[in-house]
Amino acid sequence: MAFLLNRSIQFVLLSIISIGLFCIGEINAGWDVKSVLGGGGGDLKQREFDYFKLSMQWPGTVCRNTKRCCSSNGCCRGSKAPVEFTIHGLWPDYNDGTWPACCAGHSFDVKEISTLLDVLNKYWPSFSCSSVSNCHEKHGTCSSSVTKDEYSYFLTTLNLYFKYNVTEALQEAGYVASNTEKYPVGGIISAIQNAFHATPELQCKGDAVEELRLCFYKDFKPRDCAADSNRQSNMVYSKSSCPKYVSLPAHVSSRLENAGTEVSSTLKSSI
Repeated sequence: MAFLLNRSIQFVLLSIISIGLFCIGEINAGWDVKSVLGGGGGDLKQREFDYFKLSMQWPGTVCRNTKRCCSSNGCCRGSKAPVEFTIHGLWPDYNDGTWPACCAGHSFDVKEISTLLDVLNKYWPSFSCSSVSNCHEKHGTCSSSVTKDEYSYFLTTLNLYFKYNVTEALQEAGYVASNTEKYPVGGIISAIQNAFHATPELQCKGDAVEELRLCFYKDFKPRDCAADSNRQSNMVYSKSSCPKYVSLPAHVSSRLENAGTEVSSTLKSSI
């Protein structure tokens, strides 16, 4: 009898913990607190996001650990492999450091962006062979109050990417792909600040730049990404996972023969 009672208590405790973790996860992802806790009168409601974050990947870093090639993997395009920052996604974010996810919306339909496929596969490639789509990666539907439909979301992202060309801005400041040079991270941030009058966010893998992110108000004017910034020598530094000196490794492509054109899994998971 005591054994059964203990098992019942354990089951109740596990249930409480599971519910708690669910609520914390949904609140952190941007759900309205009252709705999650049952005080919102029914359906879960997504609160409106505050700004956009355009995240771009450096292929020389991302592709260094390529283990498998396939037709959808941008790392495996031989001489046609990307050698500049490429799009990772346009993400709606909150000022408190959280972000919306799993938003309602229609399923991804490649027909809606058929006229954009060539440019998307060049500048928004997948760097893996995975086709798994995670709902937390589906940012497009969470920004529909501004970007509206699927076509407009991708076109808006492309326009921002071309208008705010971070690869060109860095090259003009002397920061180019190299497997030998190390650059001061503060210099890279300053180059972007000077070009676009806003502070970026950098993410590194080891001492190599992996992602560079630009932030925008909802009218797509640049703004600082420096939510956790501090001032050193009168310069605002963005939140960064990078050491003081970083590299922009040159990309060495893994060649895949007879690779057909596919819609990248990154695109599918961005809606």
